[in-house]
Amino acid sequence: MKITVKSFGALTTEELYDILRIRSEVFVVEQECVYQDLDGKDQKALHVIGTRKGELVAYTRIFKPGDYFEEASIGRVVVNPTERKYGYGKEIMRASITAIEKHFKEDVIKLSAQLYLERFYHTLGFDQVGDGYLEDGIPHIGMVRRKK
Repeated sequence: MKITVKSFGALTTEELYDILRIRSEVFVVEQECVYQDLDGKDQKALHVIGTRKGELVAYTRIFKPGDYFEEASIGRVVVNPTERKYGYGKEIMRASITAIEKHFKEDVIKLSAQLYLERFYHTLGFDQVGDGYLEDGIPHIGMVRRKK
């Protein structure tokens, strides 16, 4: 998988369309979650894009401290449903952690994880903080990674 990191302004129209399409396909359609995806935060984020053979297969958006949480953060973690068996989820997350360290010089990262993915994020060094909560009707937990 080829990884690129781009600011909102550097995204092409086609890249933006592909990002919004995969987020809608997974979060709205597959997970049956009606929520406001276009939240005005994409403009502040760096977009971590994973492609294979020119097709978007994995994506996250990352934020510097204060733009989403007090800590640097990763959100909208998504892998194309037909590509999940190849380990792209871990690969895009590792690339996102590296991008935060490189672009923001931060080693504490927070995310809001869907509860069923706790073990996945734990394998990447994230630990639960606080109690669980509902976000858009889906059980979530806060998780933080501190570089060791």
